[in-house]
Amino acid sequence: MLLRIIFIFSLAIGLISCSKKKDELIYEPKEQINAFKAYEEGFEALEKNDFFYASKKFSEAELNSKNLNLSAKSAIMSAYSLYGINFYDEALENLNRYLKIYPSDKNIIYAHFLIAIIYFEQISDATKDIDPVLKAFEKVNFFLNKYPDTDYAIDLKFKKDLIENQLAAKEMYIAKYYISVKKWIPAINRLKIILKKYEKTIFIEEALHRLVEIHYHIGLENEAKKYASILGYNYNSGEWFKQSYKVLNKDYKIIKKNDLKNNEAQKDRGFFKKIIEMIK
Repeated sequence: MLLRIIFIFSLAIGLISCSKKKDELIYEPKEQINAFKAYEEGFEALEKNDFFYASKKFSEAELNSKNLNLSAKSAIMSAYSLYGINFYDEALENLNRYLKIYPSDKNIIYAHFLIAIIYFEQISDATKDIDPVLKAFEKVNFFLNKYPDTDYAIDLKFKKDLIENQLAAKEMYIAKYYISVKKWIPAINRLKIILKKYEKTIFIEEALHRLVEIHYHIGLENEAKKYASILGYNYNSGEWFKQSYKVLNKDYKIIKKNDLKNNEAQKDRGFFKKIIEMIK
């Protein structure tokens, strides 16, 4: 009996205690944010290049909007704002979430385009890390296959050429390493990959020349002449053809010309500003 009384008393104290805590944890809702106003504030910040604040306001607009179209627009604009300050991971996270939540939104094509661009802009040195290049190649190809006739595809076709040059550069880098350690078969295999997959890149001439060099060096003169003839037929005025011609004709003297410098690709965000105006 005594134990029962103690138990009931303890239970009563516990209930009183829980009741007080419950009262203390009552949520007091804040004043409702006007989604349309938040969106306009976000766009004004974006025009001033205040990308971080713009992303915050677009997120507020999405979370507080009861209008599905406004929510979708806010989500993609928030992602673009994060992209604007090179917050690539956060932008990709937002874009992937957007694709799941708003699969029928009219700006879905732009979302895929922006994903491809983000991966492209993270490409650095292909000789060090090939993964970003492969990821960018995958995303660009996905877009070109799914939306080949869009305005965005024109830009991505150009970027695909640059990516293929990066991939060819990687193959050439590895081939030269094998040449340096006199592993001729692996070197030949790498150079043939360039001929097969990246024949439109700037490395095709060098790859043909290296094949001439290697085959001549290991005594396969007919094979060397075969690749030299391909090089001569397509690039008979190029410097690499002259180098190959010298391999097969030792007395030939090459007249050197000034090397042409490759223009370094630059980010052009002007294209994106036009797109953002369309989304608005």
